[in-house]
Amino acid sequence: MTNRPSYSDAYAEICRREGPLRERLQSLTELVKTYDNRFSDAYEDLVRQVSTTVPGPRTPDVGELLPHFLLPDQNTRLVDLDRLLERGPLVLSFNRGHWCEYCEMELRAFARAHTEFAAFGASAVSIMPEKIEFTKQMSLLCDHAFPILSDMDNAYALALDLVMWLGDDLSRLYRSVGIDIEQFQGNGMWFVPVPATFVVEQNGRIAWRHVDPDFRRRAETDEILAVLQSLAGS
Repeated sequence: MTNRPSYSDAYAEICRREGPLRERLQSLTELVKTYDNRFSDAYEDLVRQVSTTVPGPRTPDVGELLPHFLLPDQNTRLVDLDRLLERGPLVLSFNRGHWCEYCEMELRAFARAHTEFAAFGASAVSIMPEKIEFTKQMSLLCDHAFPILSDMDNAYALALDLVMWLGDDLSRLYRSVGIDIEQFQGNGMWFVPVPATFVVEQNGRIAWRHVDPDFRRRAETDEILAVLQSLAGS
């Protein structure tokens, strides 16, 4: 009888797989359930609680302008939305933090597709509510392929109605395994952004969006590339 691999080894094996991101994310969800169903149950409860309120009324939709932002990247440089759009279309992703394995998988997929984004003149950026010392860690995991911006206290995500409270039960679970979101964010609120991805045209209007209160589901790079190809041909 063979020994079951450790959680970290099993997770690393999933990350190495090729194929659609959704398949790796589903494998991660099954892994979480297998190794600690307390988290699986808490995730289901959280998704049920927020599914009726996300996205909110202020979340910009396709055809609307994306509100302006000016946020520091992992190297403390201020990144301006207008300057990003001067280069071409933008792929913008809201992520919960460097500790979130679902976010890591999504952003690793974006890093793999970075040259394909660039072929259509597009750049990518991630926004998460963490101090710069932690956005640096995510940037390293993604081979520094694109900026990771700090949205302290979820100020920008709140303006777009893209924030959820993790709740007491999940907060206790995270603390029990050493995930100290208070330290990462510099506050004790335990709010995180709803994972969302926008493709923004150079004129600042949203061409496509993926907003899902179930943070275990993310935008597929193939879908994003199809939108960028359409914009390049228009």
